[in-house]
Amino acid sequence: MNNDATYKIRPAGRHLLTIGRDLIQDNYAAVIELVKNAYDADSLDVNIEFRAAPNRGRYTITISDHGHGMSKDEVINKWLVPSTQDKRVKKSSPSGRILQGSKGVGRYAASVLRKDLILETVTDQNEKTTVCLEWDDFESAPYLDDVEILVETTQVSEPPGTILTINGDDELLAEWHKDRFERLRFELKKLTPPMSNILYNANNVDKFSIGLTVKGFPGVDDVKETIEPYPLFKLFDYKISGVIDAKGKGMLTYSSQKVRNTVEEKIPFDLGKQTGCGELDIDIRVFDREKEAIAALTKRGLKEESESSFGRLTARQLLNYYNGIGVYRNGFRIRPLGDAGFDWLQLNPRRVNNPTLRIGSNQVIGYVQIQSEDESDLIEKSARDGLKENESFNRLQDVTKRVISELEIRRFKYRKSAGLSRSTIKVEENLQGLFSSDELIENVRSQLNKSRIDETTISRTVELINQDAEEKNKLADEIETIVAIYQVEATLGKIVNVILHEGSKPLSYFHNQIPNLEYWYESFQKTGNPDEFEKMMRIAKGMVQNADIFVKLFRRLDPLAARKNTVRKPLELKKAIQGVISIFEKEMEPDNISVEIKGPDDAKFSARIQDIYSIFTNLIENSLYWMHEERAEIRQITIELKMDSDSLCFIDYRDTGTGIEPDLIESEVIFAPGFTTKPDGTGLGLSIAGEAASRNDLRLEAYKADEGAHFRLQPKMKNEK
Repeated sequence: MNNDATYKIRPAGRHLLTIGRDLIQDNYAAVIELVKNAYDADSLDVNIEFRAAPNRGRYTITISDHGHGMSKDEVINKWLVPSTQDKRVKKSSPSGRILQGSKGVGRYAASVLRKDLILETVTDQNEKTTVCLEWDDFESAPYLDDVEILVETTQVSEPPGTILTINGDDELLAEWHKDRFERLRFELKKLTPPMSNILYNANNVDKFSIGLTVKGFPGVDDVKETIEPYPLFKLFDYKISGVIDAKGKGMLTYSSQKVRNTVEEKIPFDLGKQTGCGELDIDIRVFDREKEAIAALTKRGLKEESESSFGRLTARQLLNYYNGIGVYRNGFRIRPLGDAGFDWLQLNPRRVNNPTLRIGSNQVIGYVQIQSEDESDLIEKSARDGLKENESFNRLQDVTKRVISELEIRRFKYRKSAGLSRSTIKVEENLQGLFSSDELIENVRSQLNKSRIDETTISRTVELINQDAEEKNKLADEIETIVAIYQVEATLGKIVNVILHEGSKPLSYFHNQIPNLEYWYESFQKTGNPDEFEKMMRIAKGMVQNADIFVKLFRRLDPLAARKNTVRKPLELKKAIQGVISIFEKEMEPDNISVEIKGPDDAKFSARIQDIYSIFTNLIENSLYWMHEERAEIRQITIELKMDSDSLCFIDYRDTGTGIEPDLIESEVIFAPGFTTKPDGTGLGLSIAGEAASRNDLRLEAYKADEGAHFRLQPKMKNEK
């Protein structure tokens, strides 16, 4: 007997609640989904009304629009069909708007708002269709098709549009309190981009406004308003904006309102490859949060809707609440990207590592406008809680942080010149100044002479001061030595990737071959087979070869090994520099980077070997990074030693990378601790190199160059600090 048969999948009755109440993130997400539906219907506005009747223990939520409405056929075959492909196929509305919904489940978000839903929709042909859904019916029904839904259609003389009415009972009334309405208002304010040109075209044909009415809720003031973005966006301290096409090219514009009459700066942007996430329209505004900066913000025009100015504390609280970089698609924000506290770009960890240069998430307001899912591969999660974290999302993060870095560099430079950031500290110079007693001795001698103290007493007093100064200078030398050791260790940390890369292969060999050696040894003991002995010998030879790789690696790193700082002694400069280059040989191979050292082989200079390694390790590490980014045809590092007899004149260091902006060279900001143009850099490299040079009576300077970077290392002049 054949029992084969065909069957159909029958969704359970609560399937609608699964894709609605159980999937949608929260009440605010539900309201936003219904607002988007009004936009898709080509309405110029949407009105959200909350009306409560506490004495009757109920409330209603009404969401109405003036769009094109739906016919009976559209209601039955599209609106009542979960996961319909209609919007995914159409892609745009009759008036040309890019459709927001594509998964066909947004309307079921109404189930989050409970308890039932009444749909009234009118077409331009005066056809009115009414549908009533009781969500409890779906909760209790075994199967979805067991729930019968009444659909009524009549002819009316009403304008086209759609009204959704949601009724709630006493159990849910208490959920809508003052804080929840404030949060809803906040979400609606952040729903559309702060600058209207993102959503509206030039002649305002596509204008879309959101109205909010709240009436009758206990403890909540009645409200009737048109939602407008917060005023903060126009009152930035620093701003960077621009469009980056899918090929990774664009033009950014940087400006600042910290001082009057500043000129906008145009910044060519070239990622060097495709974005991997489509075209991006970026606008990022940054605020300083010092007391003086907040005061300037209120003077610049920060006002409440009532036109009264925000106080300093209120302005700071507004920044705490309204911050973050939102991601918008077709004019609407994708929650929670852009929420305060949702640091999707990981700005705060970057700032912890480098607080002088980097900005935190509570300092920034902005948006990134992305393209459709088909064009960008940036996929919104079905639960409406962000974007899927695929490779395109990673690329979106990377490109956005690259743009932010351009702003951070210029902000750092301004704050340094204006005395708003920590001043650049050269450790050795400050230690010498801290423990210098020359000025004190002169002042004491002068005062004692004026008091007619005898010369013997004066000399004894000066001697005591000198003895104290000598002890402090010993302490200064010890501190300087400790700092030097720490800086060498920091340099060693910068090349840990070299150690891991070169050490991983031999380590893997030992890990894999030791079990094989044990196996063949045990087998050979039993059989005495010469073939098995030969296999053991091949493994043993491989171990010798791979051990030699470790020996050579550690030998190259030996000058950077953490130990007591060595004294200065004459070094063969070429040999020392070649030792540094050997550390990076394997890392240079994939990018075909060549190094040329010019100058006499016997050139010598008295220096600490660790410091020479620190200087050139940091210079070479920077060169490798930027030559890899630049993708230049010729990738070369040239180091030239210039001698005058036995004396060092200078060492020129050049590469063919991206080079350094002239204004960064002139301001010397590149040597400031924390400053970096790398998106994830620490800003310590050139600072450490400069300190290492200074410890050896050398001066490291950057020069303008037609191609790549140019640094010069030369002896200090007499009496030069």
